[in-house]
Amino acid sequence: MNIKQAFDRTKPYNQLSLLPPQEEIIDKDVLLEWGYASRNLAELNKNLYRLPNPTMLINTLTLQEAKSSSEIENIFTTEDELYKAVSDSLKEKNASPNTKEVLRYREALWVGYNHIHKKKKITFDTILRVYQKVKNTSQGLRSPQSQVVIRRGDSEFRPGEVIYTPPRGKEILEKLITDFTEYLSNDKVCNNDPLIKMAIAHYQFEAIHPFSDGNGRTGRIINLLYLVNQGLLSQPVLYLSKYIIENKDDYYFKLGAVTQRGDWKSWLLYMMKAVQYTAAFTNRLIDEIILQMDATLEYGKKNLKWYNKEVNEMLFMQPYIKPKLLGDTLERSSRTTLTKYMQELTDLGILSPKQDGKEVFYLNNDLIRILEG
Repeated sequence: MNIKQAFDRTKPYNQLSLLPPQEEIIDKDVLLEWGYASRNLAELNKNLYRLPNPTMLINTLTLQEAKSSSEIENIFTTEDELYKAVSDSLKEKNASPNTKEVLRYREALWVGYNHIHKKKKITFDTILRVYQKVKNTSQGLRSPQSQVVIRRGDSEFRPGEVIYTPPRGKEILEKLITDFTEYLSNDKVCNNDPLIKMAIAHYQFEAIHPFSDGNGRTGRIINLLYLVNQGLLSQPVLYLSKYIIENKDDYYFKLGAVTQRGDWKSWLLYMMKAVQYTAAFTNRLIDEIILQMDATLEYGKKNLKWYNKEVNEMLFMQPYIKPKLLGDTLERSSRTTLTKYMQELTDLGILSPKQDGKEVFYLNNDLIRILEG
């Protein structure tokens, strides 16, 4: 293990090394966990193609990822408010600030996803677009005068204590972020497996802390975009934030251990376990969703002449459904007909109504049970 010089957490960490790490950081323990993580990730990517419409998980799992990723930054909202906002543009417009911030995470993921499909790699422009969407800002790299520090949370021991001060200075930040994007996009810089590179790059991004706020969420989105860009995932649906929030103390401790002691091994093991766990978890969700979709399709077609595969898929696109969505799917706009159809779905127990003021949302309780179980 490379032992760092004395680390002063109150001073800008301008000695942050460029990528890749110069010391040998991969041993048999890391390789073993990498093998498990790679296998689970490959199974997940294969499983995505079993879905009739793989992008349907963007409206479900990505919402859960957005919520958990925001909770890591102490931004909380409820599933109920999120689901309403996703299914109704007016509800989204009038949603709480926290809910809007969570929804911006999902929008930022799409912005980055579309950008890497055009550019075929992650550039600084990709990162900047993601950050600006996450924070709803036009800001760029943080200014040299910005006194950004990382402090302990209010519920932690010695709350408010500075635990890390990121690099500071225009030239330093520009050099580090240029090196970061070069590391991700140029295999000649380092030809490690993409999973290992993702883990190394995630530490580096968090250590650079290039923006005044929103770095954690931006960094977690970059993780997913990189896996997609490298062909390890066809859709950005790896629910990494679930593992991080369940192991939040370890996450921050192991990040700090790289900075203070050069302990890359513990960090790589943590990230490989995170990928391994979340890929297996997402696989189970897909299996459960497909099983439920098949059962609901059979049940719906047996009892309703108008029920078909397209309607069934629509009902599993998001947890809360408005009658207009059914109308768009069936290409029918009669309010009387749609009211009748929604009532029939309610009578069969496929959906259940939820009153919200003068409006009614229809809940797919089976999908909610799977997502929140």
